[in-house]
Amino acid sequence: MNLEKLRRNPAPGFLDGQMLIAMPGMPDERFARSVIYLCAHSSEGAMGIVVNRQARNIGFPDLLVQLDIIARDQAIRLPRRAERVAVLAGGPVETTRGFVLHSTDCVIEDSTLPIADNIGLTITVDMLRMIARGEGPESAILALGYASWGAGQLEREIQQNTWLHGPTDFDLVFGADHEAKYDRALRHLGIDPAFLSADAGHA
Repeated sequence: MNLEKLRRNPAPGFLDGQMLIAMPGMPDERFARSVIYLCAHSSEGAMGIVVNRQARNIGFPDLLVQLDIIARDQAIRLPRRAERVAVLAGGPVETTRGFVLHSTDCVIEDSTLPIADNIGLTITVDMLRMIARGEGPESAILALGYASWGAGQLEREIQQNTWLHGPTDFDLVFGADHEAKYDRALRHLGIDPAFLSADAGHA
């Protein structure tokens, strides 16, 4: 995956930095009720992180231990910022690879990809080390895996009413209430989740 390639020559109409929200009739069960933050979108394709699905059976301290960033006995006394980092199931592609989506009060030169004015994406383990020391960004989530689309694929899916899209809400991306994010994302677009669900049930 080449994020720089996906993000080159940005043009009006592309959705970098916006939210994708799965419609109730989403045909792909892997994305049912998903809220995705789009990190890159161009004529080459698109890449995003699912931000409302917590990873199973692993927390941030455990992951830091697995990566030899901290010792096992350090896992119970992490800095406050590190304790708040959620580990999410970011998508079905490369699920063993970690992606740190974070506020841009902390960036790593030549490694952090700026997405929006206040959100960036860093893939290197150096960001995890900074977070573990308490020197990382104020807001961050660690996603295992990502979602991706080939050239023109996301546009077709949107035309087929598979996805809604709209502006991103910072607090929604980094909030801890993952179960509530889907309904919150719909309300952020001015849509009543109950109305949408009922409407989707009619032919």
